[in-house]
Amino acid sequence: MAEFPRLIDPSTIPAVLTDELRQQLSSVSTATLTHQLQMRGIRSTFLAGLQPTHPERRLVGRARTLRYVAVREDVTNLAINGRTAQKQVVETVEPGDVVVMEARGVPDAGTIGDIFALRVQARGGAGVVTDGALRDTPAIVALDLPVYHLSSHASTYGRHHMPYSVDDAITCAGVFVEAGDVVVGDAEGAVVIPHALVAEVARDAVVQEEIEEFAIERVAAGEPTDGLFPLSDERRPDYEAWRAVRDRGSA
Repeated sequence: MAEFPRLIDPSTIPAVLTDELRQQLSSVSTATLTHQLQMRGIRSTFLAGLQPTHPERRLVGRARTLRYVAVREDVTNLAINGRTAQKQVVETVEPGDVVVMEARGVPDAGTIGDIFALRVQARGGAGVVTDGALRDTPAIVALDLPVYHLSSHASTYGRHHMPYSVDDAITCAGVFVEAGDVVVGDAEGAVVIPHALVAEVARDAVVQEEIEEFAIERVAAGEPTDGLFPLSDERRPDYEAWRAVRDRGSA
């Protein structure tokens, strides 16, 4: 097979996550992150319809992308460095990367199986996301690796897919994803944060959840939501006093 003509240099992929950002993003919900992105005018960031294999675990990592296209039998020159695109992305995963796949929402052809998922884990990958099917699902569930998927199906990808490109921009579960974007997952699902916005979204998401913690405490005590959710200017001094007491207690 001929070499693939559009091989992106992995060293050019943004790497914006720091330990502090990972901690911040691990502490907030995907609902909060989605809200923060909506506040910035970005409405399609939540990967709709995908289920986690480990809802009890958090996922935070840098997106590495894999695009599947529909099978056309006369197309055979798709190798990347002598590998399929699927193997190329798996074998170039770096610690903290999340393999994100565009599989066109096809539910009845596998996009990754247990051996490649195990290889992602062995290379230090943070997780896998596909808007297609897993195969060998029970074995993948047994791995210590968060995986978000549309369905399970025992067939190989060749039933409907050709692995076409690595680290191109893709659309996964209705969301535009670039290599280097940040993927955050929890029990509700996964969200994609544009890499240029990660620091400000993480910062503001932490503040949002602090305000919501205050509101939850007051509503649980019997107060109405008026002025608490959203927080009004009149109630902000109450919030600031509550936060000061809380911060002293955790010091």
